[in-house]
Amino acid sequence: MTNSRVLEATGLKKSFGDIHAVRGVSFHISVGETYGLLGPNGAGKTTSISMVSGLLQRDGGEVLLDGQSMTTTSLGPKQDIGLVPQDLAIYPDLTARENLRFFGHLYSMPKAELVKRVDEVLEVVGLADRANDRASEYSGGMKRRLNIGIGLLHRPKLLVLDEPTVGVDPQSRNAILESVEHLSSEGMAVLYTTHYMEEAERLCTRVGIIDQGEIKAEGTRRELVELVGQQDRIRITATGVQESALDELRRLSGVHSVSPSDGSLELLVADAGAVLPEAMRVLGSQHAGVSSVSVEEPDLEAVFLHLTGKALRD
Repeated sequence: MTNSRVLEATGLKKSFGDIHAVRGVSFHISVGETYGLLGPNGAGKTTSISMVSGLLQRDGGEVLLDGQSMTTTSLGPKQDIGLVPQDLAIYPDLTARENLRFFGHLYSMPKAELVKRVDEVLEVVGLADRANDRASEYSGGMKRRLNIGIGLLHRPKLLVLDEPTVGVDPQSRNAILESVEHLSSEGMAVLYTTHYMEEAERLCTRVGIIDQGEIKAEGTRRELVELVGQQDRIRITATGVQESALDELRRLSGVHSVSPSDGSLELLVADAGAVLPEAMRVLGSQHAGVSSVSVEEPDLEAVFLHLTGKALRD
């Protein structure tokens, strides 16, 4: 490719009878980027990634994977995808190591490479210490992590994760999220579908908010929040704050208002990360005694409500 885009999906459409499941969905994913499709169940997430992965014939649109056209019969591009579906695709009577070796043989991986890669993947998904236990003995979360490991085994250019944390315990969920963060930092392109707002905020470089088969908005968390027009809120508990300090705070770039009240200050700002260090500098220079600081940022739940008129989990 002439640019860093691993995946380009343009104008995807799919209907099932009278039901228009996907209506012109477009997005792209670059090297090292985790792109999130955030939306409720039934929004069109799984249908979209099934078309992207070449598992489902699309009614319209185009999918390019590393510059190659993807269809249901495209064997070459499919080899560059690691698909981790919602339903587990593992053999419970085999150990984690045996599962990985089996799928490695399906990928026609050379023996020496496969042996090395199995150990690497077991480390990435946190199953190295249980590698020789049968998958039937695993918790639901461990089975999910093994499922992800199978998708990673052949070093795909694009890893597709469809609701990978549904129904798992909090510890396993965090382990899965840590694995995804590691993969992104290593340069892998990741397509991640979820209806958990906090997962999208933690993992995704960019997010496409999808509802009723359409991308309602797309961008970084900050870009999406700016669509709603909400501001960050900084609360500072401090003593000895003089009027001159309040005036200086109000003059800081990005500060919209400063409201003192009973030993505390509330600042409405455009970007708390940029303003907070400057605000602390001002208070320090004015010898104010700061005892606590809290920051409240608008989240993707508020954006989704603004764009669709309903809560994400409805």
